[in-house]
Amino acid sequence: MNKRFFTGKKVLVMGLGRFGGGVDAAKFAAGCGAKVIVTDLAPAEKLQCSIKRLKEFPDIEFHLGSHNTDDFEKADIIVVNPAVAPDNEFLKLAAQLNKLITSQINIFFELCPAHIIGITGANGKSTTAALTAHLLKSADGNKVWLSGNIGNEPLLTILDQINPKDLVVLELSSFQLEQLAHIKKAPQIALLTNLTPNHLDRYGSFDSYCAAKENIFKFQKPDDTFPAVSIFNCEDKIAAEWFEKYKKDAGRTCIKFSTADVSEKIRDSFSLPGRANLSNLAAAVTVARRFGIDDNRIKNALPHFKPLPHRLEPVSEINGVRWYNDSKATTPEGAIAALEAFEEPIIIIAGGYDKNIPFDEFGQKIAEKTKAAILLGQTAKKIADSIEKILATKNTERTIKIEIVKSLANAVNLASQIAESGDVVLLSPACASYDMFDNFEYRGQEFIRLVRQIGSGL
Repeated sequence: MNKRFFTGKKVLVMGLGRFGGGVDAAKFAAGCGAKVIVTDLAPAEKLQCSIKRLKEFPDIEFHLGSHNTDDFEKADIIVVNPAVAPDNEFLKLAAQLNKLITSQINIFFELCPAHIIGITGANGKSTTAALTAHLLKSADGNKVWLSGNIGNEPLLTILDQINPKDLVVLELSSFQLEQLAHIKKAPQIALLTNLTPNHLDRYGSFDSYCAAKENIFKFQKPDDTFPAVSIFNCEDKIAAEWFEKYKKDAGRTCIKFSTADVSEKIRDSFSLPGRANLSNLAAAVTVARRFGIDDNRIKNALPHFKPLPHRLEPVSEINGVRWYNDSKATTPEGAIAALEAFEEPIIIIAGGYDKNIPFDEFGQKIAEKTKAAILLGQTAKKIADSIEKILATKNTERTIKIEIVKSLANAVNLASQIAESGDVVLLSPACASYDMFDNFEYRGQEFIRLVRQIGSGL
């Protein structure tokens, strides 16, 4: 495949979305001289930001609010958003008609001339990817690109700028890895941060979710200039098992990492709180060392690292109360890691879309670490029940205020009433946002707006 392959073709982009992937695919196809149609179940009014980003291509057609069978029948190529389930009825129709079904990530892997470092996991993959790119950039002569599932970063539209000697760091979701499995592609360097249950609403079981993630290692192949390198977190049960499994493969180098690998001088230069972030750092350091970057250079680079938004992001300090936005914590394990990052009394705001994930461990951590839990969304009652069950079985005199509210605004207002100087108010939902917000970014932005409103006295 090359860019000329798309010239003159009818390309259907299925899923415009709000994170940039559909925009990137549409821009790329149109720039290649294809006739592009974009289809999405969401109506135009919900996709205005993405539509505006395509205004330079007036010939792109938008078929929004529903999918049309005719579009799939007439398309030569269908570029599918990773959020679209593989068993979608329109994709089944396209497959029956022998249409070429691909994706943004698949096209990138087919055309990218540089070596790719892929990072996946249930939690921490965004921060690990960003840290890895930051450390690699600290080496002289390295041109490093950061993209993938990390959000709103171009991928296909930067292909012309990427040279064979560059490095590309990609955050890869389970959905993207499912797509890559269709073309049996994987990054030359693959890293797993950890694996805990997620997206069970789509996969049905933890085993199926793990199988999707394992594609990052399963299809790795060495090339003439670069071995296949597989990197595993030895403090994670599944990752440790996979290390033992894959270390026997010829043509593959397997590496383990742990928080113990991070020297004191590196730790002292690292400002992100919590053991989970230390694990993210250990992963990034492992990749950096693989490229010959020594600890002194790593130490000097870390103070310049800017944390990603919505990941334990400090928002404000109001009357001695510190507010943190951790909206990206869409799993119980992610929220547990956030709770473990603080020693101060915590008021947690949690809850959201139900992905059929259990909350037993999350409830236990809330019972151990917080003074109040303010819950909202589809999972509010489930989380409340898990906390109360722990408190009842622990036979403890410790009390926690548990409140279920109807909106994030209600949650922020109640937290401001409960919080005392020295407390931390933490938005760490442990759930996706889809029941109340379009995505975790909107949820985090709304939280920041509400907190700053309190700070301004409005």
